[in-house]
Amino acid sequence: MTRDRFTPRFTPTEVWKGWQRSPQKAERAIPYDLQLITLRLADSLPPCAMQVLQEEVHAQPPEERVLFRRRRLDHHLQQGHGCCLLAHPNMAAEVADALESQNRKRYKLIAWCIMPNHVQVLLEPTYSTPRIIQAWKTTTTHWMQQNKQSLALDTPGRMLWMRDYWDRYIKDEQDLQQSIQELQNTPVAAGLCEQPKQWRWSSAYESG
Repeated sequence: MTRDRFTPRFTPTEVWKGWQRSPQKAERAIPYDLQLITLRLADSLPPCAMQVLQEEVHAQPPEERVLFRRRRLDHHLQQGHGCCLLAHPNMAAEVADALESQNRKRYKLIAWCIMPNHVQVLLEPTYSTPRIIQAWKTTTTHWMQQNKQSLALDTPGRMLWMRDYWDRYIKDEQDLQQSIQELQNTPVAAGLCEQPKQWRWSSAYESG
């Protein structure tokens, strides 16, 4: 799960040939853009932290709120709230397998990082992003339910993930490089390692 020689596109592609079925509702058009996605565990942000965050965001000038909110969310997640189930190596490995399962089929993985209470993924989708994410959640939640007793997993209940997710689009090459660097530096910023390559559950990991 490395970037290899993949060159991102910032313009529409001719690869997409349309949906292979007749959906009941109109599907969201494939964006053909790179997306930075954050999934968090159900108990990763306590209600009090969300309330404080909303107050902080509204105190900012309107044009600065989006960036401020994203950075403050990252900060709160790095505090390690909740059960931090993804710190268990078996659970983290299952999430990594889920990310890899449809790589270069429904999306192209560019960078990823699994933290104790959330996951960050940078990808280029060629399929409906909500459906991609739902598949990740379904697979990993099912695995968690099957193995929580044998592995003594401290789970947040039957609901492993928050229902929604956070995402943003990458606007250009400079934004891409900065996003990759910030994503891979997340465990360093959280004090979990000294260098990105030391974090086992990341596309920046270097074994040995």
